[in-house]
Amino acid sequence: MRAWRISLATCGVLLGLYGAFRLLTNVGLVELLVLAAWLIGAVVIHDGLLSPAVLAVGWFLAQRVPPRGRRYLQGFLVVGGLLTVVAIPLMLRRDSQPVSKAMLQQNYGGNLSILLALVAALSLLLYAVRVARRTGDGSSTVS
Repeated sequence: MRAWRISLATCGVLLGLYGAFRLLTNVGLVELLVLAAWLIGAVVIHDGLLSPAVLAVGWFLAQRVPPRGRRYLQGFLVVGGLLTVVAIPLMLRRDSQPVSKAMLQQNYGGNLSILLALVAALSLLLYAVRVARRTGDGSSTVS
């Protein structure tokens, strides 16, 4: 296991160095500064907004939702959040490109709604299966 970790770490460091080399040799100074500002903004948004929001929602769920149902609700929120994070930039950029670039001509809001409904239905189905299995074997332990 130790050799495997060392080889993965070595590959990661080498790929990172290659990427830094490519950035420094192929990208202009202005673009590098814009990239640096974007990366700093991403860290600020993540650490200043998203992390506290996730912690608050997790605390709220721990206080209000029983443990057996909480894991399915948390799973829905994680998958739904990931889908939403991918869809928001596409929704904001809709109709910003010519029709020949059909990727940004889709109804991302409607598609996101359908996907969230499917994920919610799957979460409810998995929860129902869990409850049915638990009540079917005669145990009354909540988990």
